[in-house]
Amino acid sequence: MKIAVNTRLLISNRLDGIGRFSAETLSRMAKAHPEHEFYFIFDRPYDKEFIFSDNVYPYIIPPQARHPLLYLLWFEVSLPLLFRRIKPDLFVSPDGYLSIKTRVPSVAVMHDLNFEHYPKDLPWLVSRYYRRMFPRFARKAHRIATVSEYSKNDIATRYTVDQSKIDVVYNGVSSHFRPLTGSEQETVRRSFSSNKRYFLFVGSLNPRKNLKNLFLAFDKFKENDSEGIKLIVAGAKMWWTDDMRFTYENMKFRNDVIFTGRVTDSELVKLVGSALALTYVSVFEGFGIPILEAFQCKTPVITSNVTSMPEVAGDAALLVNPRSKDEIVAAMDRIVNEPGLRDILIEKGLEQSRKFSWDRSADLLWSCIEKSILRRQ
Repeated sequence: MKIAVNTRLLISNRLDGIGRFSAETLSRMAKAHPEHEFYFIFDRPYDKEFIFSDNVYPYIIPPQARHPLLYLLWFEVSLPLLFRRIKPDLFVSPDGYLSIKTRVPSVAVMHDLNFEHYPKDLPWLVSRYYRRMFPRFARKAHRIATVSEYSKNDIATRYTVDQSKIDVVYNGVSSHFRPLTGSEQETVRRSFSSNKRYFLFVGSLNPRKNLKNLFLAFDKFKENDSEGIKLIVAGAKMWWTDDMRFTYENMKFRNDVIFTGRVTDSELVKLVGSALALTYVSVFEGFGIPILEAFQCKTPVITSNVTSMPEVAGDAALLVNPRSKDEIVAAMDRIVNEPGLRDILIEKGLEQSRKFSWDRSADLLWSCIEKSILRRQ
């Protein structure tokens, strides 16, 4: 069977959440199924690290699709032209975008519908494209995969899709994330936080990540902090709004906030493994991979009690209302001042992380693909 795959987001040293999902699942599926041909379709020059096995055949088609108008050109013009050449039996799209014009049966991985809940958090044209096209993608798809029960219910309800058409394919966590020794943690703190302990945020800087409330909470926490604890913010400023900037610039303790920008995978392991706690208090997540990464590094987690985050964290994290600055502050205080709490959270976090793996994710996605193949027959 010929399986065409949208691999636009496989970009070396720049794998975001969807890119990581794509790399981890596709590498395993291609190697596990040498009887099938996988046609990886890129929109720019690719790194050979993503050609995972001999049954992977790469194609590059223009334009580089990073804007709604270019999305339309890539998916509705360039992709159909390529499909005429390679004649795939199935199209798999790990970022959920499909080609409406083609008749090739499709599997769409829709990670979440954040743009439906918070449309104003995105640039106007991007938000309009998502809200116009994703309902059409959901109807066109032979099957839909998503990364949590929360997102499955959300997609089914929002787009009136039968739940039997949607499969939950949980994310996994890389084995690179591991506990660090005391000396390793000291080295990281010397490099990143002036040898001070720190809370850590990981992710792209955009409004739904709730950085405004995190800044406000950290500022209040610092009023009673005598040891110089820092807040490290690791991620690219995807949509750094005026509101976020104003909140940061008006912090009393803004000099204790450290922005690293996008970090490499090896740096991320070090930052997570050396943190006092991960503060991941988004208002909306389809999954939340950083929660599992922290668990596997023996790093406690403070996360939100909304959307998918309680599903991922189980009872292994401190859950807070992300809209409540005071609840976030109280959780930070508990991490620092409550004897024995970190050890309890670390033990529970390790146990929770064992429920998720990329091997399982790849198997679940392949099962979804097989269901789509059976539907065609």
